[in-house]
Amino acid sequence: MLSSIVFGQFIPGESLLHRLDPRTKIGIVLAGSWIALAAVNWQGFSLTFACVAAGILGSGFKSAIFYRVLKPFWLILALTFLLQVFLTPGNPLFFLAGLRITAEGLAAGGQIFFRLVTLIIVAALLTLTTPPIKLTAGLEAIFAPLRKLGLPAHEIAMMMSIALRFVPTLFIEAQLLVKAQRSRGAGMAGGFLARAGYLLPLLVPLFAKVIRRAEELGEAMEARCYRPDANRSRLFSLVFGRADYITLGVSAVSLLAALFFRS
Repeated sequence: MLSSIVFGQFIPGESLLHRLDPRTKIGIVLAGSWIALAAVNWQGFSLTFACVAAGILGSGFKSAIFYRVLKPFWLILALTFLLQVFLTPGNPLFFLAGLRITAEGLAAGGQIFFRLVTLIIVAALLTLTTPPIKLTAGLEAIFAPLRKLGLPAHEIAMMMSIALRFVPTLFIEAQLLVKAQRSRGAGMAGGFLARAGYLLPLLVPLFAKVIRRAEELGEAMEARCYRPDANRSRLFSLVFGRADYITLGVSAVSLLAALFFRS
């Protein structure tokens, strides 16, 4: 079951993205997210697609990996698309089950769907190619200037990395609860709305299990004498290489192009 959850996991490899500095990959995620959100015309969406395709090729993963990344989010993607299709006013094309479908709704739904898929894939590329320890180190290095303002840079980086690591745990716990209910005779059949209604009773035990996992993690950290204010040394220092500078330069140019296409 663990192998079926890809989002939030790290998969070792020797690709270009694997070798990049974690700070560079965080910058790529921020730039890629802004490019996706700024796209409003075919030029912007073409640039977004090119950036995502370059990231996928640079990761060295097969396309099936990204299908498994998107699979847990199908419900959110479908609901978002359908809400835009049915609720966006405009020129009606046809009616489906008494609901009006407009050309503007299809365009808006397609744009939102494409943006969400892009954001999920970009975030997945970061976690798939970066070990949790290096990701925490990269976030801490980025937040280091905030220490002058009295903000806990290490604690913020640790919380963000733990939150990313808990994403697959959340899906795994949800799958266990669904199988437990099915073994007790709870029905999961029916149409789309019926199956969505069956998922609502899972929320309370799901959050209870996640909170229990978080408490166990906190107790384990305390048992190992973890202190967030400790002055730690690192086995490996983060150093930018030529590939990092080139990648950041290409990301900056792509971001400027996205802003130009938006204007």
